[in-house]
Amino acid sequence: MAAGTRTRELPLRWRAAELSARRTESRSAETLVLRVPGWPGHLPGQHVDVRLTAEDGYSTQRSYSVASAPDGDRVELTVQRVDDGEVSPYLADVFSPGDLVEVRGPVGGWFVWRPREQAEPVLLVAGGSGIVPLMAMVRVRTALGSRVPFRLLYSVREPADRLYAAELDRGAPGLDTTLLYTRTAPPGAGRAAGRLTPQDLVAWGWPPDFEPAVYVCGPTGFVEAAAAFLVGLGHAPERIRTERFGPTGG
Repeated sequence: MAAGTRTRELPLRWRAAELSARRTESRSAETLVLRVPGWPGHLPGQHVDVRLTAEDGYSTQRSYSVASAPDGDRVELTVQRVDDGEVSPYLADVFSPGDLVEVRGPVGGWFVWRPREQAEPVLLVAGGSGIVPLMAMVRVRTALGSRVPFRLLYSVREPADRLYAAELDRGAPGLDTTLLYTRTAPPGAGRAAGRLTPQDLVAWGWPPDFEPAVYVCGPTGFVEAAAAFLVGLGHAPERIRTERFGPTGG
């Protein structure tokens, strides 16, 4: 590009999305399988905006990470129900196959894994529903038959809160998954219940001299603590990418 030349991205537009299927992931989360004609594709780690419009014209929107690998016009979102929320209760409990919403995206270019450009080991650190964009990375790796080694540390309160449990239990070559429980650990768990610690990252993560790409996603407090632990252990800050969420009204 010549010096001084500017590029201007086209604005993202809203697209109609039809719910084609849904499945329960946990007691409080549902995966929605959307058909989005004209979907341009996405990178693992990106998200979409979802807009609901009432009959009286009132509209509201929320952002949700894409959980699926690119697959034509099919896009999967996993929605965690917020009981007093404005959007998530409708999507999790009322939204039915054949119903329509609007989506806009994909959005985001920082918190993404680019499998054709990145060959370094990958460390995924998830807290609660922060697993969603990281699961897209896992699924893309599997779909491509990538041999990039992945390690996933997934922290949840108790077994009933796990998302994608059956899929992660099946595993995949080169994917090491460690489950961390903060409140109630099941019998046979390799670790007592408790919050993420630096020792967990040493035991089940990658050492800093491997120079892994690190992706951390979850509630703000979890992400800030995990990132601080990683830097304290010697991981380069520029190799740690974070995505955080907090109360938004659902």
